[in-house]
Amino acid sequence: MAEQESLEFGKADFVLMDTVSMPEFMANLRLRFEKGRIYTFIGEVVVSVNPYKSLNIYGRDTIEQYKGRELYERPPHLFAIADAAYKAMKRRSKDTCIVISGESGAGKTEASKYIMQYIAAITNPSQRAEIERVKNMLLKSNCVLEAFGNAKTNRNDNSSRFGKYMDINFDFKGDPIGGHINNYLLEKSRVIVQQPGERSFHSFYQLLQGGSDQMLRSLHLQKSLSSYSYIHVGAQLKSSINDAAEFKVVADAMKVIGFKPEEIQTAYKILAAILHLGNLKFVVDGDTTLIEDGKLVSIIAELLSTKTDMVEKALLYRTVATGRDIIDKQHTEQEASYGRDAFAKAIYERLFCWIVSRINDIIAVKNSDTTIHGKNTVIGVLDIYGFEIFDNNSFEQFCINYCNEKLQQLFIQLVLKQEQEEYQREGIPWKHIDYFNNQIIVDLVEQQHKGIIAILDDACMNVGKVTDEMFLEALNSKLGKHGHFSSRKLCASDKILEFDRDFRIRHYAGDVVYSVVGFIDKNKDTLFQDFKRLMYNSSNPVLKNMWPEGKLSITEVTKRPLTAATLFKNSMIALVDNLASKEPYYVRCIKPNDMKSPQIFDDERCRHQVEYLGLLENVRVRRAGFAFRQTYEKFLHRYKMISEFTWPNHDLPSDKEAVKKLVEYCGFQDDVAYGKTKIFIRTPRTLFTLEELRAQMLVRIVLFLQKVWRGTLARMRYKRTRAALTIIRYYRRYKVKSYIHEVARRFHGIKTMRDYGKHVQWPTPPKVLHRFEEVLQAIFNRWRASQLIKTIPASDLPQVRAKVAAVEMLKGQRADLGLQRAWEGNYLASKPDTPQTSGTFVPVANELKRKDKYMNVLFSCHVRKVNRFSKVEDRAIFVTDRHLYKMDPTKQYKVMKTIPLYNLTGLSVSNGKDQLVVFHTKDNKDLIVCLFSKQPTHESRIGELVGVLVNHFKRIIHLEGRQGDGKEAVTVIWVRCYESVDSGVEIRVKEADLKEIKRLKPELVRGTLSNHNGARDGAGQGFESLLTLQEHDGLNTTPQQIGSLVMMFCSHIMIWPLRANEGPQKRLNLLSQKLFLKLNGSHPPYPECHSSPKIPPTQRSSPITRAGRIHIAHPVVDAP
Repeated sequence: MAEQESLEFGKADFVLMDTVSMPEFMANLRLRFEKGRIYTFIGEVVVSVNPYKSLNIYGRDTIEQYKGRELYERPPHLFAIADAAYKAMKRRSKDTCIVISGESGAGKTEASKYIMQYIAAITNPSQRAEIERVKNMLLKSNCVLEAFGNAKTNRNDNSSRFGKYMDINFDFKGDPIGGHINNYLLEKSRVIVQQPGERSFHSFYQLLQGGSDQMLRSLHLQKSLSSYSYIHVGAQLKSSINDAAEFKVVADAMKVIGFKPEEIQTAYKILAAILHLGNLKFVVDGDTTLIEDGKLVSIIAELLSTKTDMVEKALLYRTVATGRDIIDKQHTEQEASYGRDAFAKAIYERLFCWIVSRINDIIAVKNSDTTIHGKNTVIGVLDIYGFEIFDNNSFEQFCINYCNEKLQQLFIQLVLKQEQEEYQREGIPWKHIDYFNNQIIVDLVEQQHKGIIAILDDACMNVGKVTDEMFLEALNSKLGKHGHFSSRKLCASDKILEFDRDFRIRHYAGDVVYSVVGFIDKNKDTLFQDFKRLMYNSSNPVLKNMWPEGKLSITEVTKRPLTAATLFKNSMIALVDNLASKEPYYVRCIKPNDMKSPQIFDDERCRHQVEYLGLLENVRVRRAGFAFRQTYEKFLHRYKMISEFTWPNHDLPSDKEAVKKLVEYCGFQDDVAYGKTKIFIRTPRTLFTLEELRAQMLVRIVLFLQKVWRGTLARMRYKRTRAALTIIRYYRRYKVKSYIHEVARRFHGIKTMRDYGKHVQWPTPPKVLHRFEEVLQAIFNRWRASQLIKTIPASDLPQVRAKVAAVEMLKGQRADLGLQRAWEGNYLASKPDTPQTSGTFVPVANELKRKDKYMNVLFSCHVRKVNRFSKVEDRAIFVTDRHLYKMDPTKQYKVMKTIPLYNLTGLSVSNGKDQLVVFHTKDNKDLIVCLFSKQPTHESRIGELVGVLVNHFKRIIHLEGRQGDGKEAVTVIWVRCYESVDSGVEIRVKEADLKEIKRLKPELVRGTLSNHNGARDGAGQGFESLLTLQEHDGLNTTPQQIGSLVMMFCSHIMIWPLRANEGPQKRLNLLSQKLFLKLNGSHPPYPECHSSPKIPPTQRSSPITRAGRIHIAHPVVDAP
């Protein structure tokens, strides 16, 4: 049963009508049409009304709604019947078929395309390439067959003028693997003549309207439709089909399917040849029949790849064999015209059949072995011409309507048979339903020796000239007493019928008057053998293969071919047998009006179709006693929540007993019957009530399930969270213990190791122990250091501490710190260093010790001093724990200057080999010297000087145990290098440093003092002045001396500010100088900037820029 829609849309299933009557049926059909519901069920039959407009109900979302659902679960739709056929095929491995029927213009072709689209969309979920290829070709074949087999009629712009039955083969997984198309009775007479208001096949118009100019020139065609006799009738007709656009679609589809370019071109040539044949005219010159325009013959010969004289002979002569003699009999003008038209029809029919066979070859199932791939199953889709009643009904309409009679008979038989078998199988009494059995009409047409087809064949086989009137006379004599046959001779008062022309058959769909004119010729389907031999001898292999019988010699005697009517009858019988062997599903199409309007619902027109399609009888049969039936299992699954005895599961002996209990609980026991495997419900009201009860219970069930599920989810989340936390806790414990155990294992016995565990690799700690590892390593390093220190004699400890201090200050800044030698400190008292004057220095040192009360000598050494007159003089420095002395070694080490240590503010040294040292003082009278040694020469003593001083001040701070204010003193120097001819250096310095520069070299200062952008350093001093140092200034100094001055201020210089607080407390604040080098005239950065400047590649050859590439260290504070 269909899903219940709102009552405003009417009943979704005609079986659910309150009363089965034509007025109620038509009212429901009209209501659904007006509300846009074009599909309605009759049980498992879909009734489709052509909406004559596009509806948005075939998209991917709609497909997903019907995929895998039962018929009664969703509203009526073509997709529902397609899915039901697919599920039956897949579940039960049974062949199924979908029969689409209805009159011309009812929408059968569109319905078949939507069914194919649905089947293609729901198959091949794994996206296998071969399956996709087959699906694509099956879908593309539709538009190709429509182009060559459909035409515009008075009832339909895209009417199928042939019958099509397509088998789609599926593998055991339900994926399409191939297919086969059967075509029936192409209306080839439409090639040469059409009724008013109709057109020929679409392919002609598509070629002329969509073909390129170059293509048309090669085919000798022009775009004007009225230029060709065969199609000029429909040249001015408007059609909803865009011929030019469809031409490209069809051409692309043929390429996708697998047609070769030469095959496609051959199809176009055949269409062009037919158009030119229609323009071929014959004239009579005496007794001779001639072709009016010989140029057309040459064009036709070129298009058909034959010789011109052979084409001309086939059109004008007929070769006849009389015994051993062969003669050429010339045609009359009438015979020549008949032969031309027969040739045109035959060529087109062969082309269409070749296209179908070519598609079949491409989509055929390949390499299928049932032992390997399993049994193939089939879904058949029948899209065949509908019942037709025209103003002039000829042989084609007779065959078409006979086909519809056969299909209607199949529908009635299968529906009744299935119902009877089901009732008998389930043990339900069957009440016979009266219905019209059209078997009598089928027998009237096809019965052996007595039917119309048999009489027509007899007339065609008679010797001598047989006319259509003679055939009608034979019908009158043999069928005069048949209740469904009449003619003017049999019913003289019926003036609708013409004497010697018309006869009437009372079909199931209504009375149809046929004209016998052309019946004999169309049944014989005569085509002179000359045309067959002509086409077989074509040099085009595609054309040659279309005419295999052309290879027969004219003298060969062949069996009389079957007539067109007999061939069609045999194909119909085979089709019906094929459909009867499958499980059928039906789509019954209805045409709402003849104006193709989406707004009009013609009651009389629709009632007539409902009557002849037997839809009301179908409803009655479906409702024969019971409107709904379902297996106990499925019924219980759907409605068990209604009763407390069946929800959630029953404990009764069987599902049948459970269903009985449920029905009795609801009080419907008088409206149902119980079969062996199914329950049968008599009236729709019972089903509606069950659905309403189910809908009410579903709300409560959903709320209950939501509550239970939410509680379950909450408990699951809680358990997972608790488990995760437990796992994390234990894992962390495990990692911590593992780490500690590993550390203990690795460092076990390090006291006995030579290096006290220095070589031991620390294990990687977990993240939680990173800080712990740092502390542990610090403890280990202190312990190891203590162990090493224990091995050092007490007398060597001051020297070790000094070396450590030097490393802390100068590591990475100087290559040689003198760590590999013993630091003597007092080099002036050393005979190797001062062999001549050491005896002179000792008394002076003793005198200073007595006078200044110093305790220890920290450092003494010979130096070279550059004075303010740029003169270099030998001097000596003597550093004690109280003072710094500058001495003159040439004057018995006379003290020239005494600087108390607490007056020192900083110490600057270079990182070069010149060993330049600057002692900064509070009064800005800095002492600038270069250390040097005599034995050995060039021995670096910078490290020793820095080490002993830093160690001394550390000891003082340690002894006093006090801290300073923590402020930093930073000197920032900016050096700019020029690449001009006048090489020089521009320096910006502090105001305090400028005084010393003035004192040393006042002529170097150029310009006036100016503040640099108000920038301040860490001590609050501003950047001042600009001084220039150039080689061409005429100074009385050498370049080396100028370089020494530059080295005082360029980036070679490092600073160790030694700051003291007010009073006796002093503190060491160790900082590294922040140096910034800028080139090419750019402004210097502010003191607070910590980024290292980038040196352009063009400047890297300059000595000063090389000197500027130094590491900028960060301040070191509060060293222990």
